[in-house]
Amino acid sequence: MKVAKDPIGVFDSGLGGLTIVKEIRRVLPQESIVYFGDLARLPYGIKSHKQIIQFSLQNTNFLLQHQIKTLIIACNSSSSAAYQVIKRKVSIPVIDVIEPATREAVKLTRTGRIGVIATQATVDTGAYEKKLTKLNPNLEVYSRSCPMFVPMVEEGWTEGSICEQIVKHYLEPIKQKKVDVLMLGCTHYPLLESLIRNFMGSKVRLVNSAQSTVEKLVESLNSQKLLAHPDQKPSFKVYVSDQPRNFIRVGEKFLGERLSYVKVVRHAE
Repeated sequence: MKVAKDPIGVFDSGLGGLTIVKEIRRVLPQESIVYFGDLARLPYGIKSHKQIIQFSLQNTNFLLQHQIKTLIIACNSSSSAAYQVIKRKVSIPVIDVIEPATREAVKLTRTGRIGVIATQATVDTGAYEKKLTKLNPNLEVYSRSCPMFVPMVEEGWTEGSICEQIVKHYLEPIKQKKVDVLMLGCTHYPLLESLIRNFMGSKVRLVNSAQSTVEKLVESLNSQKLLAHPDQKPSFKVYVSDQPRNFIRVGEKFLGERLSYVKVVRHAE
């Protein structure tokens, strides 16, 4: 039986999910969090559907060992490929990053023209298009994979002329469609937000999943009566399957604070 003091579990293929963690810590500072980033097998976006499901289940099982009360799948590739599988296999609430973000995008659009940028795996599943058009069948959705964005961000490349050229290369076709909302369909992409915003222009609203996902988390914890007591002293633990040389620097950039507990484990053992 889960209790309010139990931690929230979050996993991602790399460090991108720390953008979700950052929002949790802002909105729910009393909550304990266990994070797993599968850096050794990054990126998930180029892997097969079957392999993403396998990795996602391994990540889930690792976090379940830490007595988590709720699971957040912070990886869009995992959310699109494995959400239903994981939901069927675990007894705790599972929150993905796609559904809350699509609802936000539908609320924001005025023209009905929405762009989606994501990994190839997420684009291939059509997860965003399906959820968006289910909410509003009249929407025009334009998707584009951006395979260089994740390795750029994991290396800490978030500014400069080379990054600007890569952003232009990927986003020019979306810009030409005159979208008024652009969904950042990967939790790594918010670190490129200023570059993306500069290229797309001020009239295009950007939607990343952090805020809407955490709103869904608050709603879920409330309904289960599992919100931690405001006076609880929270813990925050980060586990990774590999630790690159620039891990701490890039991880702290994602999080916006110091990483004080980081442990390397072998493939979500």
